[in-house]
Amino acid sequence: MASSSAPNLWVLLGLSLAGILLMTKKLKKVVKVDFGAFVERFQILPPPQPPPPKAPHPLTGLSFAVSDLFDINGFVTGFGNPEWERTHEAASLTSPVVSALVDGGATCVGKTVLDEMSFGISGENRNYGTPTNPIASARIPGGSCSGAAVAVAAKLVDFSLGVDTVGGVRQPAGHCGILGFRPSYGAVSHLGIIPISTSLDTVGWFAVDPSILHRVGQVLLQGQFAVQWNPRSVIIADDCFQLSKIPIHRLTQAVIRSTENLFGKQVLKHEILSDYITSRVPSLKALDSNKSNGDVKSSSLRSLANIMQLLRRHEFSHNHFEWISSVKPALDPLISAQVQERLKLTDKDIENFISVKNELRSALNALLKDDGVLVIPTVSSPPPKLGAKELSSEDYLMTEFSLTALASISGCCQVVIPLGLYENYPVSVSLMAKHGGDRFLLDTLQTMHASLLHKLADEAGKSEVSNDVSKEAAAEIAKEKGNAAFKVKNWQKAIGFYTDAIKLNSNTATYYNNRAAAYLELGSFIQAEADCTKAIDLDKKNVKAYLRRGTAREMLGYYKEAIEDFRYALVLEPTNKRAAVSADRLTKLFP
Repeated sequence: MASSSAPNLWVLLGLSLAGILLMTKKLKKVVKVDFGAFVERFQILPPPQPPPPKAPHPLTGLSFAVSDLFDINGFVTGFGNPEWERTHEAASLTSPVVSALVDGGATCVGKTVLDEMSFGISGENRNYGTPTNPIASARIPGGSCSGAAVAVAAKLVDFSLGVDTVGGVRQPAGHCGILGFRPSYGAVSHLGIIPISTSLDTVGWFAVDPSILHRVGQVLLQGQFAVQWNPRSVIIADDCFQLSKIPIHRLTQAVIRSTENLFGKQVLKHEILSDYITSRVPSLKALDSNKSNGDVKSSSLRSLANIMQLLRRHEFSHNHFEWISSVKPALDPLISAQVQERLKLTDKDIENFISVKNELRSALNALLKDDGVLVIPTVSSPPPKLGAKELSSEDYLMTEFSLTALASISGCCQVVIPLGLYENYPVSVSLMAKHGGDRFLLDTLQTMHASLLHKLADEAGKSEVSNDVSKEAAAEIAKEKGNAAFKVKNWQKAIGFYTDAIKLNSNTATYYNNRAAAYLELGSFIQAEADCTKAIDLDKKNVKAYLRRGTAREMLGYYKEAIEDFRYALVLEPTNKRAAVSADRLTKLFP
């Protein structure tokens, strides 16, 4: 498969020196520890920092993962399918996108799961397992780049790379409650990446922190970032929000208030986007004979969705039909139905599609100009349940694709912004800018992000009973992340997650108790004792808190107090062997 320049010397050294390359086999037990995000773990270290007074590398200290579409020298690019992996050789070069990030100071730590042959949108993969959505474990993570999104959402890495064809970065970002960026088509090199649909494929990336999303953009987007300027129009696509199952006010209210606060009310505008597209994309009329049940407002959006699907199938077949025909892999039925046979499109069909792409890009560029952003929903609904029948329904797919086709067909850039929870599931909106407006869009995100969070917090505080943004739910998510880090003995990271949980909900004994356990592992006995005391104040019958405080006090030399804790644990739980043994041992030593 295609690759470009070889990795630098330090990357080669990183791949060869013992102790630097840390691989694991593709075993379910291994990936489950990491929320099932990874198919392969390794490390490619960046070059040494330049000596002062030169500035450090822009991504110093950051870690990242890549979807299993990107070539890494010495590794087979698996494409989410074991037959593909079996029938292809290891890459001889590393994707220049990955090399640029490593040269920029970041450490690459592995490859992540994606939908089989990157063709689905659920993130489910029967071969390598489905990554667990850290925010909603019974729900899909979204695809195709599910593992890359989950790795970021679970804070296993600082950022990750994916490929967005029909929503492969945007949908999992929306479903996992993180930031996701699809740059303008052609803004980032496609070399060293397995092609899916060459006229739609765009390298994208995920992060939790907008400053990290921005820093990655500075490395991958060619040229220097210009002087920042604020948007002069923020356009709400009203008809797009009518496609969403989430109440419109829940998605738009924070954006509207943030915009008014930062830029003034005069900046806000509203648009029936479908009508605008119909009037500005004449080639679409020739392809729009099949109206969507008479729904005029959504007809042009659904037509774009249909074109996007046809283009993807046609170009995917062009790239991979020969391999599928010769190897005859056992593909997922939902994928097999779309790729097993060549899609017969005429040259005239392709010409019409290209005309629609060009006209749509011109129309959106004219609407947004150099300083406008379009606000749309990222996805049409909260993440569906794993294996849900709706994932294969035409109505669900067409509604989802009606939203993602705008950027995919036009090539404009889009960023996904999480807006907390609705009924305990993540929700988000997306901002779009003109083709080539990537730096402006990333700057706008940085300007608006803190304000959006502030407005969300205000809304949560106004409602005594609110399912929209639940601090308790967010605290539980942080606790579960801490538990996952604890299981893999990453004590410091576990402490960070438990601390996040405590900040969100300081009245739950479990969070203090769990953090105390991590402190004990690090030998931080004073902190462990303090956390256990707080846990006991909140829950007088917390046996584990007494046991852990007893252990901390013993290590600090407070033997009398430790004996009292172990004995009280026995009062609460007379059959607890650990409490009995510890109390008996210390009593004999210090009668």
